[in-house]
Amino acid sequence: MQIAAEKVGKFRWTICALLFFATTVNYLDRQVLSLLKPMLEDKFGWSNSEYANIASVFQFTYAICMLFAGRIIDILGTKKGYTWAIIIWSIGAIVHAFAIPIGTAVSTALGWIGIVSVPISVLGFMVSRALLGLGEAGNFPAAIKVTAEYFPKKERSFATGIFNSGTNVGAILAPLTVPWIATNWGWEMAFIIIGGIGFLWLFFWLAVYEIPAKQKRLSAAERNYILESDNKEVVIETAELKPEKISWVKLLNYRQTWAFTIGKFMTDGVWWFFLFWLPAFLKDQYGMTGTEIMLPLVVLYSLTMFGSIGGGWFPVYFINKGYNPYDGRLRAMLMIAVIPLVVLLAQPFGYISFWVPVILIGIGASAHQAWSANIFTTVSDMFPQKAIGSIVGIGGMAGGIGGVIVTKVGGALFDHYKALGHIETGYTIMFTFCAVAYLLAWSIMKMLVPRFKLITDL
Repeated sequence: MQIAAEKVGKFRWTICALLFFATTVNYLDRQVLSLLKPMLEDKFGWSNSEYANIASVFQFTYAICMLFAGRIIDILGTKKGYTWAIIIWSIGAIVHAFAIPIGTAVSTALGWIGIVSVPISVLGFMVSRALLGLGEAGNFPAAIKVTAEYFPKKERSFATGIFNSGTNVGAILAPLTVPWIATNWGWEMAFIIIGGIGFLWLFFWLAVYEIPAKQKRLSAAERNYILESDNKEVVIETAELKPEKISWVKLLNYRQTWAFTIGKFMTDGVWWFFLFWLPAFLKDQYGMTGTEIMLPLVVLYSLTMFGSIGGGWFPVYFINKGYNPYDGRLRAMLMIAVIPLVVLLAQPFGYISFWVPVILIGIGASAHQAWSANIFTTVSDMFPQKAIGSIVGIGGMAGGIGGVIVTKVGGALFDHYKALGHIETGYTIMFTFCAVAYLLAWSIMKMLVPRFKLITDL
């Protein structure tokens, strides 16, 4: 029997708040470099391709580690797994401040074996980004698994949308703080201060979080509500607390795995592009640097809040009309996939004012967040909880590789067209891909899994 809403407690939303703040810190840490890119490229003489190499090291490391992070989260459990993830990525964020001595040491070591062509600053930041990517890979597999533990299926996309909105808040807070810190206290302090925030979150995580079966702050009514009939696998797993290893090869036999993986591969790179290249776009197209970029980026990323939370709620409309969660989610995702087409207008009408591309890209980025909240939740719609971390890891790896490709292609295009005196052409090409990626991804996902099918044989 469904438990009356008024009798159910709200502690699960405290857990959701923890996930929200962790995701906020996650995106604060990863965005510092892109905001300092104009300053650092002037200081160290980076080309767009060299910056792309630095950014893509993070993405590549993140991609590979996402595959293993999901498996590790499944084995260690969410409390230990999340703890190690944020320790590693916070250290990784801080060590960017010491990129030059790190690069010097690495360059000396490479010199012993005859490799001396990579600039010291590039080497140092590449090592720092790799460590950051190693730790940050654990955030989403852990957060999605926690959501599956603490929320029944009908609430998961909304909870995912809420914690995923931390990406937007992080993206908003970063331009409000990082340029100011760098201007007044130096670029090194920007990495140290922002990187240290993760250790504050860790204190609350260790003090508050336990799985539902062990959580003393949960009322009996809320625990039963969480573990009701559409979430039976959570009852079994949290009661036994015995992690089960599931073969990646077996998971790859399912079309559902490939639908999620291809959807992530084709769309994650769009968000990476918006995150890592928009400060460079404002400089290249409008000559904006330092604190000048604060307001445009704050406005742009503020728009994404609507997509993240609204997108998580949107499928509920279809589910309440009788659709199963997956089919309702796919209907919502089709409508969401149409919205980024407005990005096609960013370059043609950008001559009017920089606010035109800022608003249009903000709408496209908002649609990405709505898409992201839903594509993550398709995993818990179709797979038992014991496989969620691994599936999210596989898809996350694919998304990271897609991000590497987008970043490298973008860097090469910008250098090529900059040499020709038409760098705006490079941005036109990249914005075109960003606009159509979601419709292509949705079409492939629908082709692979045309109707809902729950995986029951794992």
